[in-house]
Amino acid sequence: MATLTTTQSVAAQPPRKPLYSALWVQVVVAMIIAVALGLLSPATAIAMKPLGDVFIRLISMIITLIIFCTVVSGIAGMESMKKVGRVGGMALLYFEVVSTLALLIGFVVGNVVRPGDAFHVDPATLDAKAVADYAG
Repeated sequence: MATLTTTQSVAAQPPRKPLYSALWVQVVVAMIIAVALGLLSPATAIAMKPLGDVFIRLISMIITLIIFCTVVSGIAGMESMKKVGRVGGMALLYFEVVSTLALLIGFVVGNVVRPGDAFHVDPATLDAKAVADYAG
């Protein structure tokens, strides 16, 4: 009876990154901290609102540039203008179909669920100045 001996050389694997370095973990932790801060210290959360506003504006400012660079890079990488036209047409068709589908889903859900029906508020009693002050 022959015995088989195998030797496996285990390649040196890079050490695993700690869980807290994953972006999704950081986002979840930040959301938990934000909710806790809003519940425990609303005044502090309101005072930090400008930071959130600046962050959203920075994201809005850079997203257009990222999309533009991605589109230009994609067009530059194509070999023929015929292919560029075909891909552009398909992208436009996809955009239109998905937008129409989202509109229809929103319309159907809005008419079935009827959000706000149980919210009985007289518009005359609302304070528009308070909303304007909050929106700042």
